[in-house]
Amino acid sequence: MQNFSSPLTSAQRIVKIVRDKTLAIMKKGVSFLVTVALLALASSLASASDPSPLQDTCVAIAESKNAVFVNGKFCKNPNLTKAEDFFYSGLDKPGNVSNPVGSANPPHTHPRATEILTVLEGTLLVGFVTSNPENRLFTKVLNKGDVFVFPIGLIHFQFNIGHTNAVAIAGLSRQNPGVITIANAVFGSDPAIDPDFLARAFQLDKNVVKNLQSRFWYDNN
Repeated sequence: MQNFSSPLTSAQRIVKIVRDKTLAIMKKGVSFLVTVALLALASSLASASDPSPLQDTCVAIAESKNAVFVNGKFCKNPNLTKAEDFFYSGLDKPGNVSNPVGSANPPHTHPRATEILTVLEGTLLVGFVTSNPENRLFTKVLNKGDVFVFPIGLIHFQFNIGHTNAVAIAGLSRQNPGVITIANAVFGSDPAIDPDFLARAFQLDKNVVKNLQSRFWYDNN
């Protein structure tokens, strides 16, 4: 004798359809959660920062003789370092300001580091500009003992506005902070950027752009 299942009623068919759709949605939800988890894991693995130091000191050295290669830089062999490698004399003497930019540190950026500046003597006008679209200017006049922080990657500047010499010490948060002086990069690039494009971008006459490109852009960093 053969057994035949009875045909599904309308109500049973509806229950089956709902159940199948619910299972399909649950499977998609699980797949989505797994994808999000994998992306989160990949993002955490891709996080980058300065590598941890592999030795106590790294005195910069220009050539490879008597050097070790650490964190992408040539460092003086630690066995050959001496106290003079960590010493500098002369912060009490004024720097040379007989250059095209004088006592100004023109607008520039450190793409990989935050900067902190401490004024020891004199008066400085400092500031930085936020990113587009606000381009908000934060500026301050600093006197002896004042400290100012320039956030990573933002264009900033310093300028001696006092009637005396100024002395300041700057510290950066990365081993290799990088520096891009805006005018030097735009008008002093090698090879030169198309002057027609720069004239349009800066809304300047092309001859003005060519004149700017013909100048020697002094690096004050």
